[in-house]
Amino acid sequence: MNILQINSSIRAENAYSSRLADSLVAGLRQQAPAVQLAVRDLAKTPHPLLDEAALIALSTPAEQRNPAQAQRVALDDALIAEIQQADVVVLTAPMYNFGIPAQLKAWIDAIARARVTFQYTENGVEGLLKNKQVFVIQTAGGKHSGTETDSQSTYLRTVLGFLGMTDVTFIYAEGLAMGGDAEQLALQAAASQIAALAA
Repeated sequence: MNILQINSSIRAENAYSSRLADSLVAGLRQQAPAVQLAVRDLAKTPHPLLDEAALIALSTPAEQRNPAQAQRVALDDALIAEIQQADVVVLTAPMYNFGIPAQLKAWIDAIARARVTFQYTENGVEGLLKNKQVFVIQTAGGKHSGTETDSQSTYLRTVLGFLGMTDVTFIYAEGLAMGGDAEQLALQAAASQIAALAA
């Protein structure tokens, strides 16, 4: 089994989402005899944003790209290769201002490539990243799941499904900034869900 862990918090290892992801991966590894783990930390190694230069490079035939264009496309190719090889994806998605981190959006922009990870057919779009189990660890200072302010889980479920990843489980740790026992209760609830999923 190949596991791909994507950490997107700007707090890196100190983030609640990263620590919960580590816990989930550790549990999954105990259940499988042979696991290959790849970890990409988007805070330590930010991926470049999709800009006009990148779009031109991607639109230029490979044999016509200049060295700078080839290098830029190769960065996206590396991320695509990782997600293609993964059987399980553990994705962290802390909420920043009602949305996902910019680092995570840049990763999504990099792996969403027509005719590679999705394609348009006469019957509509077909996602090409199929047969993958995805776990999304969503952390927030307030409580948003099941409310109209939870725009990021809707977005992630949509874009992952667009790419063919329809087996998506969300793990929530919410209310982390609400004071009192809220932080501890949120982490305990997430830990209990992770333990059940890993088993």
